[in-house]
Amino acid sequence: MSDTRELYLDLMKRVLINTIYRDAAIQEFDYGDGEEVDPRLVGRDWPSVAHTMIGLKRLDNLQECVETALREGVPGDLIETGVWRGGASIFMRAVVRAHGDTDRTVWVADSFQGMPEVADDGYQADRDMELHRYNDVLAVSLDTVRHNFERYGLLDDHVRFVPGWFADTLPGLPVERLAVLRLDGDLYESTAVALESLYPKLSPGGFAIVDDYSIPACAQAVHDYRDRHGITDPLTDIDGTASFWRKS
Repeated sequence: MSDTRELYLDLMKRVLINTIYRDAAIQEFDYGDGEEVDPRLVGRDWPSVAHTMIGLKRLDNLQECVETALREGVPGDLIETGVWRGGASIFMRAVVRAHGDTDRTVWVADSFQGMPEVADDGYQADRDMELHRYNDVLAVSLDTVRHNFERYGLLDDHVRFVPGWFADTLPGLPVERLAVLRLDGDLYESTAVALESLYPKLSPGGFAIVDDYSIPACAQAVHDYRDRHGITDPLTDIDGTASFWRKS
């Protein structure tokens, strides 16, 4: 059974990042580190077709975090804040299903409208990025993400969608405990709101994953929150872009 499960999850990752048919990239990103790697393995492109842009290494990390939480009985659900086409959330549901867990819910939180236009009094680094200019790529509708779950046979009662801006939806989210918290909001404000609203619900032994840690605004939000709450659990790099820590 374990061999079959590993084959299934390995294939899921390859399909989600689409190294099977290898769709063209809308845009590739050069981090200036001189590292020559396949961008699809480390999440350094915007795929035209693939259901996630986070790359294989981050999917491997996500699998390890979810499986550790399942194996060790860390209580709580799983959530991703900022899901794009839904690939990472789909993968979390696949891991939970593959391990036969019937209790946990995967929460899929996104505006489903793309990135917000930052207000004049918003965080300056968020304003400078002007990510809303890329909403022709970044905005993916709720119906599209729901359909993507259906394509993998993973849309069921244990998937809950949370549409809307994080400041409106996350503070009152009706979830008691979390085992995995995956943040992918890019902006300072999005990251800060997600941490303030959800990190207190993360169980000891649970995992906080920050997809956009390489973005200075996002990293600043993480450090501000950790400093404010005296969090000293070590941050671990995943692939030069994302980082994570385990709650002690």
